[in-house]
Amino acid sequence: MIELDNRTDKTYNFSLLDQIAHDLTDQEIELILTDNSEIAEINREFRNIDKATDVLSFPSDPFPGAPIGSMVISVDKVASVAHELGHSENDEIALLFIHGLLHLKGFDHEIDNGEMRQKEVELIEKFNLPKSLIVRTLGE
Repeated sequence: MIELDNRTDKTYNFSLLDQIAHDLTDQEIELILTDNSEIAEINREFRNIDKATDVLSFPSDPFPGAPIGSMVISVDKVASVAHELGHSENDEIALLFIHGLLHLKGFDHEIDNGEMRQKEVELIEKFNLPKSLIVRTLGE
């Protein structure tokens, strides 16, 4: 279900990510794990934003049997945010994976009426994770 391209020496609880993926889609997901330098290059090239970010999502064009898309996660951001917020890197990567996968499924917290936030809340409760990106960003 998850096609992993780990460009780092980090390892995580990929079975949890598989469980999350199975809960949200039956399509394949390309997951690229990289560092701040490479994700900054990708962010600059595809979004015209010249800085590192935590997760980027690139939906695929829909056709039968197609993967849902590609997700890029910075392991540097995973480590720094997990440390800053006092939870595990496995929890942080799971939160980023949920966030990115919801974007791949068409959710957009920047323009919706709270639907993505609500779905994240449901998933973090189901998988017993700390506060989501959107909930943290809103300061709740």
